[in-house]
Amino acid sequence: MEYTTLGSTGMQVSRICLGCMSFGSSDWREWVLEDDASKEIIDRALDLGINFFDTANMYSRGESERILGEALEGRRDEAVVATKGFFRMREDDPNSGGLSRKAIEQELAASRERLGMDTIDLYQPHRWDYDTPVETTLRALDDAVRRGHVRYIGASSMWAHQFAESLHTSDRLGLERFQTMQNHYNLVYREEEREMLPLCGKENVGVIPWSPMARGYLTRPHEEIDATARGETEEYLYEHPYREGGGREINERVAEVAADKGATMAQIALAWLLHKDWVDAPIVGTTSVDHLEQAVEALEIDLSESDVAYLEEPYEPVPVSGHA
Repeated sequence: MEYTTLGSTGMQVSRICLGCMSFGSSDWREWVLEDDASKEIIDRALDLGINFFDTANMYSRGESERILGEALEGRRDEAVVATKGFFRMREDDPNSGGLSRKAIEQELAASRERLGMDTIDLYQPHRWDYDTPVETTLRALDDAVRRGHVRYIGASSMWAHQFAESLHTSDRLGLERFQTMQNHYNLVYREEEREMLPLCGKENVGVIPWSPMARGYLTRPHEEIDATARGETEEYLYEHPYREGGGREINERVAEVAADKGATMAQIALAWLLHKDWVDAPIVGTTSVDHLEQAVEALEIDLSESDVAYLEEPYEPVPVSGHA
């Protein structure tokens, strides 16, 4: 395993972050794993040297956090655990979502209890809250750090001007800054390269992209996408413009490069991200130990400048997706 410093935090994290959206309950989404299968993958991740785990309170309505906490019992000090809050957790409770002080304090407390952690390493607003002033949100997050409930705060998908406003507000008021950005970024969705990623580089903000394999679109030939359980049931796959802007040709080129290098398509897609200087650790979700092991092996794949250029060349601008 390779490790890197996460933004300005000083924490050393594995270059692969295990995303825990696929752990919890199949009642939430059909492709999600239950307890034993989830814990098997988490245990193997630890054995492989992965120390960075990302979850969220909304994943399986808290079950993902509970499973991760139980799997890390006795080894929590080895792990860097990130979770998120924003989406409403209970339909009959409007204050169980959003980024008000009340929502942050009560949902953070619930996440800490499910994870079995006094202090969460990285706490992230899952999305931008248009109904709460950013100053209010940042003050509540700053208090969480000062109470010892959170070590660092990070952000997730938003417009670059919103992230810049957040950083400026923290600096102006002497509040904790967002240390990381968890954004939507992969070979067939590169709109973040226009503003967000240069901003993160300028501010020394750690970048931990979600959906590095484009919800499976970069893991197999495009005509086979619906062959998996997730492909058959995951309506969110089609909400993103992966098939637009040269996406089909990129998919074909990933397959071609993978064949040339004796690798899987998923490994090539992941290796492309790992070759980007502004990326700290892609968040890799999986429902298979084999796929997890293959993801770690992607660290050994060397892409030449011509390989990278060949993979990128068909890309054309696509509509912003993931937060807009």
